[in-house]
Amino acid sequence: MVLKLPDPRSRIDGSGPHCRPIVDYEKLLAESRRRSALGHNLAMATHFLTGAELTPGELAAILDRAAELKSARAEGAGTSPTGISGALAGKTVALIFEKPSTRTRMSAEIGVYELGGHPMVLSGDAMQLSRGESLRDTALVMERFVHAIGIRTGPHDTVEQLAANANVPVFNLLTRDHHPCQALADLMTMRERFGDTAGLKLAYVGDGNNVAASLMVLGAMAGVTVAVATPDGYTPDPAAVRLAESVATAGGCVELTTDPEVAAAEADAVYTDVWVSMGDEDSERRKRDLGPYQLNDRLISVAKPTAVALHCLPAHAEEEITADVLYGDRSAIFDQAENRLHVQKALLEHLLPR
Repeated sequence: MVLKLPDPRSRIDGSGPHCRPIVDYEKLLAESRRRSALGHNLAMATHFLTGAELTPGELAAILDRAAELKSARAEGAGTSPTGISGALAGKTVALIFEKPSTRTRMSAEIGVYELGGHPMVLSGDAMQLSRGESLRDTALVMERFVHAIGIRTGPHDTVEQLAANANVPVFNLLTRDHHPCQALADLMTMRERFGDTAGLKLAYVGDGNNVAASLMVLGAMAGVTVAVATPDGYTPDPAAVRLAESVATAGGCVELTTDPEVAAAEADAVYTDVWVSMGDEDSERRKRDLGPYQLNDRLISVAKPTAVALHCLPAHAEEEITADVLYGDRSAIFDQAENRLHVQKALLEHLLPR
């Protein structure tokens, strides 16, 4: 057997007579990703990280659709594997939970199922992320298998890195900075009680946390005046305030104060959240600082007579909210919890159009 060596005139760029052209691996990779996209639109995945990704029209359409889905479910439709719309038929949605969850886990998993899809629930400690695999690699692998990724985690940078590297929609189920799916449910609840959100006033009292941030962003976009009352040292992230101001529509705005009664005055809804969240330190100090911001009968009496009490749950009765308000006639809190299911189904239809 005679080996024929390459002609010494062959160049490393593959232009010689006995050399194959150099492989363009980047082009091959791009083609491989296109072919293995499982039907995804790789041109531009739509993400939902803070809520500011939506236009006011898209926000309104999601809330409209959520109401339709809720009505259909109450009538017995939309609970079969094919769902009322079949929007996720043949699709798999990864749901990553790095934080404990009740409402988010139930609403996300059931929502995917009811739209005809397969929810793949993954815990953070069961993934290679817990052993140091990069978020970039995780995103590049997951996009080959699933059609969307939802994640409940701590650092907001985590969801941003997934979105930056995945060519499938990534949606935020909670980070320390934002909780936009909760805000969608809050706006839906206010719509149910008052008919529309434009021109309403929502008072938020307590810790200026991720819930407050998302209420400011999506509330301002929906035309709501969001009045946030916090003690010094607990004010909302200035970046979230600026983001809310940048997406505010006519009538929508953010007001900041340290006086809960100023915030609650003539409000249509008064909202609070837990004083000590997962990862917070010095719980006793936080309870002392936030004590004057309790949502109770006295505070809600400053609001409109038709005002409702809101809370994203879990609640600690007699801390941030009294039991009388939590379970009383003015509470819309458990409607909020249910509405997580309907808004997230509508959101998934928006992120994964057929």
